[in-house]
Amino acid sequence: MAALETTTLEEEAEAAAENGEAVAPEGVLTVLRNRSFLLLWLSQAATQIGGNMVLYGLTVVVLETTESKTAVSGLMLTFLVPAVLFSAVAGVFVDRFDAKPVLWVTNLLRGLAIGAMIFVQAQLLVIYLLNIFVSTVTTFFSPAEAAMIPRIVPRNQLVAANSIFTITLNAAFALGFALFGSLSVTLVGPTGLIAIVAALYLMAALFCFTLPSAADELHESVPRSQTVSEAEQAVSSTFGQLREGLSYIRQNSTIAWSIVYLGSTASLIGVLGVLGPSFAQQALGLDPRDLAVIVLPLGFGVVLGILALNNFGNLLPRRRIIEGGLILLGFLIAILSAIGLIPGFVDKLDARTSLELGNVITVLSVAIAVAFLAGVCYAGVAISSQTQLQEDLPEDVRGRVFGVLFTLISVASFVPVIVVGPLADAVGTPSVLFGVAVLLLGVGVLSVVTRGTTEAPHAGPPAPAEPFPLTPNSPHSPATTGRQTGHPQER
Repeated sequence: MAALETTTLEEEAEAAAENGEAVAPEGVLTVLRNRSFLLLWLSQAATQIGGNMVLYGLTVVVLETTESKTAVSGLMLTFLVPAVLFSAVAGVFVDRFDAKPVLWVTNLLRGLAIGAMIFVQAQLLVIYLLNIFVSTVTTFFSPAEAAMIPRIVPRNQLVAANSIFTITLNAAFALGFALFGSLSVTLVGPTGLIAIVAALYLMAALFCFTLPSAADELHESVPRSQTVSEAEQAVSSTFGQLREGLSYIRQNSTIAWSIVYLGSTASLIGVLGVLGPSFAQQALGLDPRDLAVIVLPLGFGVVLGILALNNFGNLLPRRRIIEGGLILLGFLIAILSAIGLIPGFVDKLDARTSLELGNVITVLSVAIAVAFLAGVCYAGVAISSQTQLQEDLPEDVRGRVFGVLFTLISVASFVPVIVVGPLADAVGTPSVLFGVAVLLLGVGVLSVVTRGTTEAPHAGPPAPAEPFPLTPNSPHSPATTGRQTGHPQER
């Protein structure tokens, strides 16, 4: 019944659009009354939050089992690599099948694989293999989820529907990794957390099983051999996009700088993900399971940074916000790298002034304050860079280029994840953090020095970027590139 009502609403909206009638966009409450959308959204929330919870739990398991930051780097790679390798191929196959079975089958498989981790926590290689399987299956779930939204949501509700999904995606890391992940490990341990996440995926599979099917004859009429052929083309087109993207970036320095900015923030997240638990243990005297003490202030800082940008971001040129954010991030990470020196410094200050600052300025209080400020700066850099990129790209190639750029950023983020674990094992976490601080500070200063002055706020639209160098028979199509523009966590 719900599916029939949704179809009717969509048909009415399309009919109104064809007749030239205005169709007013509807709000969040309206779209949440759509039973099919509500179930799909609950499935997204369960799997996104659950995926970040299990990332936290496995990080704790791997660190406690191996006491190796290199092993944590390996764990992070099992999340990242499948998204880059299999997204293009997965999108082609999803286009040829009804989204409903893809959604519930992938959730079922992921739930079973995560449940199997309960019995193999001491076997690092098996954990890696199971996580690679989960991450690979996720590459099929994400495009199917995106394809289902316009089928179950009327056209005038699409903006509200996509807003809900975007907010959920952005909130999932803070809720899953920092809050629920840490809370679950503290209350029920890593085994209990893994069991909870497995149940969330199985619940999501049940939700998706109740979604309406799409009676699309195209899915049945396409020969399997053609599907395989298109999958092979998707693989080759991925490398073609990378080549064209690199050529475009070389010809447009503004785009290149935006990639550098976004890559810097993405790399910082990768570094903190690998080193965070060991930093909490060695520098702050916390149990690795208590990383939320640092991550939650970071999340609150990101929220404040977003609010500040929305209200006051027009007072400064966007590039100055980015550069200032990078420079401040460099200083803040440098403070973290030297946080072990704070007690001695405060003791000397107390001896000279009798202020008794040691009761207020502790290692933990400084770390919390730095994390909060770093969150504010991160939001300023990441969101401003993304907005700048959207403004600088020509509209007719924006989707294609974003597919390339996000792939490049994902690949670039592998480097710190691979390097920092072994490097921290060799020279220590503080030294690695100081090196990251120097790099962030260097990128910000280099941008200020080499890029010169900026335009005044609201000085008008940016100059059009140079055309994207597509070949006559370029494999890019809106369907292919659209599948590759998803957020890495969504995959």
